[in-house]
Amino acid sequence: MNIEKIRSDFPVLQKQVNGKPFAYLDSACTSLKPKPVLDAMNSYYSDYTGCAGRSVHKFAKRTEEEFAKARAKAAKFVNAKKPNEIIWTKSATEAINLVAHSLKFEKGDRVVTTNLEHSSGLLPWHAVAAEKGISLDFVLCNKEGEFNPEEFKEKIGRKTRLVSIIHASNVTATVSPLKEITKIAHDAGALVLADSAQSVPHFPVDVKQLGIDFLAFSGHKMIGPTGIGCLYGKEDLLEKLNPMLLGGETITDADLNSHVLAEVPERLEAGIQNYAGAIGLGAAIDYLSGIGMKKIEAYEKELGKILVEGLLNNPKIDLIGPKDSKKRGSLAAFNAKGMDPHDVALMLNDKNFFVRSGMHCAYPIHKFLGLKKGSVRASLYFYNSKEEVKLFIENLSTIIKNFS
Repeated sequence: MNIEKIRSDFPVLQKQVNGKPFAYLDSACTSLKPKPVLDAMNSYYSDYTGCAGRSVHKFAKRTEEEFAKARAKAAKFVNAKKPNEIIWTKSATEAINLVAHSLKFEKGDRVVTTNLEHSSGLLPWHAVAAEKGISLDFVLCNKEGEFNPEEFKEKIGRKTRLVSIIHASNVTATVSPLKEITKIAHDAGALVLADSAQSVPHFPVDVKQLGIDFLAFSGHKMIGPTGIGCLYGKEDLLEKLNPMLLGGETITDADLNSHVLAEVPERLEAGIQNYAGAIGLGAAIDYLSGIGMKKIEAYEKELGKILVEGLLNNPKIDLIGPKDSKKRGSLAAFNAKGMDPHDVALMLNDKNFFVRSGMHCAYPIHKFLGLKKGSVRASLYFYNSKEEVKLFIENLSTIIKNFS
C-alpha cells in the first residue's frame, strides 16, 4: 500500500491544527473522507439534484441510476445475492432497530445477545422486550472479550427467535466467531443479526460465507458520509418484515382506507432517501475496493501490532482485550493507572493526538470489567501511518510519566 498516496487523497490530512500536524486516532467513532467521496456527493448536489423513482426528467433519471448503482456496490461489497437485499438506512443503529421493530415476535419468544454489545445492539431489544413480551438471554464474553461458541449452544433453544451479536467489538477489538454462532442458531431454528459496523470497514465480510440472516453497517465508519447505513437481509426474510415507517415510495396503490405495499427494498425505505449519502457511500466502496480489503486488513494488522506492543511495554497502562495483537482489530482501549480516561484524552488532544474517552456506547462491557469511568481508545484506519502510531505511544508515555 502506498500510504503517502492514500493520505494525499484525504483533504483534512493535508491540514494542520493550531499550526501543527495532528494524528486522527478516532476512526472507530467516525472515519475521515477522501476526495472521491466528497466529489461524488458534491456532484449530486451541484450537477443533477433530483428524486429517484418519482419524476421523469433527466435529473431524476440520473439520480435513480446513481442510487441504483450505489445499492449494487453495497450488495457486492458484502457479497449479497441481489442488490435488493440491501436496505438503505441512516446508520447501523437504524438497521438494527428496523429488524427489532419489524420482525414478527410473539410473546414468549427469546432473543439471545451478549454483554459486549454497543448500545445500538442492546437497547432495541430492551424496547422490544417491554413492548412485545419477549425475553432476553445473554452470553457473557470472558475478560478479554472472547466468546466460547459452546455457551451459545446452552443459551439458544427452541423458543429462541433471533441471536443479535456484535461482529467486531469497539472496546476489546475482538472478532466474534460469527460463522460458528450462525450455524448453532440455524440448527436451533433461530435467525442471526450481526452488528458489523466495526467489521465491514476493516476486513472482507461475506454474508454468503457466514450464512448470516441480517447484517448492519454504517457508511461513516468506512470513509463514507454520515447519515447513511445499510441493512443486509436475505430476500425472503426482508419480505416478511413489517415496515417500521410508511410513506412515499413504500406503496404501489392506496385509497382512503387501504394501501398496497411495494416490493422489497422500496417497501422498507419510506420517504425521500439520502441520495447524496448513498452515492457517497458507493464512491467510498469503490475507493476501498480499489485498494483491496485484504490489503487493508493486512496493513491494519501491522499498525495494530505497533499500537498494542507499545501499550503493553508501559507497566502503567492496562490494555483492554487480548494481549496478542493477532487476536485483535486495529483499535485499543486502555487506561493509565491512577488517571481519569477523560484527562488522558484531553492531554493527548493538547498534543494533537485525537482519541476518544468514556464508555464508547458500550456500558455493559465496561461495567463487567469494573471500569466505572470507561477507557481511552485509540482506533486506527488504513490512512494512519506507522510513524503516527509510534509518536502516539511516545507522547502517551511522556504524559503518564509527567503525571506520576
